Amino acid sequence: MTQQLTAAPPRIGRARAAIVRPWLLLAPALLVLAVLLLWPLVRVFLFSLQDYGLREITTGEPNWIGADNYAGILSTPELWTVVLPNTIGFAVLAVAGTVAFGTGVAVLLASLGTFWRTVTSSAIMAAWAMPAVTGTYVWVWIFDADRGVFNDVLMGLGLLDDPTNWFTNRWTFYAIVLLNVIHHGFPFVAVTVLAGLLGVPKEMLEAAEMDGAGAFRRFFSIIVPQLRQVFAVVIILSTIWDFKVFAQVYLMPGGAGSNRSVLNLGVWSYVESFGQNRYGFGSAIAVLLTALLLVITAVYVRTVLAEEER
Repeated sequence: MTQQLTAAPPRIGRARAAIVRPWLLLAPALLVLAVLLLWPLVRVFLFSLQDYGLREITTGEPNWIGADNYAGILSTPELWTVVLPNTIGFAVLAVAGTVAFGTGVAVLLASLGTFWRTVTSSAIMAAWAMPAVTGTYVWVWIFDADRGVFNDVLMGLGLLDDPTNWFTNRWTFYAIVLLNVIHHGFPFVAVTVLAGLLGVPKEMLEAAEMDGAGAFRRFFSIIVPQLRQVFAVVIILSTIWDFKVFAQVYLMPGGAGSNRSVLNLGVWSYVESFGQNRYGFGSAIAVLLTALLLVITAVYVRTVLAEEER
């Protein structure tokens, strides 16, 4: 009994060390993240509680107004009729299109041999490596009213009599942005889903095929359940990226604020901050966008975890 009592404290100490050691190893990275990410978020939130403009920047004196910026945002009709519909509607379509197209490309890549899979994967990754600014200007050139390839093709086919400016209309504007975002985002989804597809046991697919299951049945009954975690990751990341899309909207003609009908939350925050010098108001918009992203991500993660526990 005495030996057991004397042996217990070392075991407890090792158990505590096993718990503490991972946090000690993560501490430097967590400290860097806190400095680079957490503190700027805190600063933006503090700005959102002030009437912060050029005077406050010059004098350095805060002008606290509490939640007035948030009340002003929520009482702005433009938020409910333009900004939120543009932000949410575009994000839903962009996430669905990116995940669907990327998954289709992943299935195609999985059916190729090793050599052609490597070549094709390298080619599509070039689209992902392209900066968003460069890709946006390419799409602007394609749909340009005067020198755009798209107008030239339609006029050559006799479908248009005169060049059309596709950027003045809210729907065609976001259709071009949607093409841009899907083109830029699908390689990440394709490569991520491909990695999951290559890990699905071939025996299960072969057994299902022998039982008469078609390609669609095998995909939705076997592959999708096996890749639930993979799809959760790509959907969450795509949602975050597409909700806060900025460059692809801002760099389009009229997207910098001159065409108010195409504003989304990200561009509206920038325009109010740096265009109108209303930094507190713009910061409040950014905080609301961050809160919206956190809510959406939390709900989706909770749904996925709940389905796994069943």
